[in-house]
Amino acid sequence: MNYREESLKKHAQWRGKIEVSCRVPVGDKDELGVAYTPGVAEPCLAIHDDINKSFELTRRWNTVPVITDGTAILGLGDIGPEAGMPVMEGKCALFKAYGDVDAFPICIGSKDTEEIIRTIKLISGSFGGINLEDISAPRCFEIERRLLEELDIPVFHDDQHGTAIVVSAALLNALKLAGKQIGEVQVVVNGAGAAGIAISRFLLDLGVKHLTVCDRAGIIDDCDEFNLPQRELAALINTGHRRGTLADALKGADVFIGVSVGNIVSKDMVRSMADKPIIFPMANPVSEISYQDAVEAGAFIVGTGSSANPNQINNVLVFPGLFRGALDARAKTVNREMLLAAARGLQSCVSDSELSREYILPYAWDKKAHEAVAKAVMQAAIDTGISKIY
Repeated sequence: MNYREESLKKHAQWRGKIEVSCRVPVGDKDELGVAYTPGVAEPCLAIHDDINKSFELTRRWNTVPVITDGTAILGLGDIGPEAGMPVMEGKCALFKAYGDVDAFPICIGSKDTEEIIRTIKLISGSFGGINLEDISAPRCFEIERRLLEELDIPVFHDDQHGTAIVVSAALLNALKLAGKQIGEVQVVVNGAGAAGIAISRFLLDLGVKHLTVCDRAGIIDDCDEFNLPQRELAALINTGHRRGTLADALKGADVFIGVSVGNIVSKDMVRSMADKPIIFPMANPVSEISYQDAVEAGAFIVGTGSSANPNQINNVLVFPGLFRGALDARAKTVNREMLLAAARGLQSCVSDSELSREYILPYAWDKKAHEAVAKAVMQAAIDTGISKIY
């Protein structure tokens, strides 16, 4: 199937991937009087007296906005908020299908950090959590940081943490197959934007000790040519001020993780890596090296962002379950323990008997995987004391 052509046809037929449905009867005078005026005054007054009742008397407890400014849409870049709507609608459909979360696309027509923060804060009372999506770096870091500090509901930037979680779960299972330890392997991440930095920091939390991160200028360092989040990461992982190209970084490496641009890794670069190299080229719509070329060059395990190949590494496995667990716990934030729990929960969905070089993650449509993530996240929220109801 030509997914692009078929998708354009289907979008023209669908005219939208989500819709609002009515949950209550409004077919006669009494039903209308209870659902709307005059009866609706009572829940309004109850919420006025105790704002927390908005989670009990409205759908707020189960609603999340998928918010973008259109600056980093699905590998297409800055194409504008309206052009990002098909992606945001798609995320909303997946929220409902896999997590039973009611999600709404919100596309903000501004690139101003303060304006975006203020807009989200002003509408936050309608929602149980906030999902940030496809906002370019480095602004996305500040937007998320401020919202986490200033709101008392979960805030999650999927491009950062959803990607980090699914990559980490895939890596843990791939290392198990390769017979390698996470504290001993050399890992190279290419792409030092939102996803690359989040993946790198998450891998450090998981126990990776030998990590190199590259961007278009090569191995990142804490010099002025790199932005602040990149310099802060480099100060943790590149204390020797190593410089060089991606090809230099890959020599002898065990793992390549790509969240950058297509066709920048050659077969010779793969051949220069350590025994049983693990290759995750995840750039969209064209990966850093094709699945076939990576296999032909000797890659032990290959995972891409595409459903056309084995081992699709896609954060659809994360965000529906993560928000399901956070909403069910009435968590007041998303903390590191919840993110780590999501990764471990997802990893555990592939048993040792199922694990193979072409099956290191469950399929995106596997509801057991979403349930496992939700359960792990909810328990972590409770265990760390950030649940408002447990």
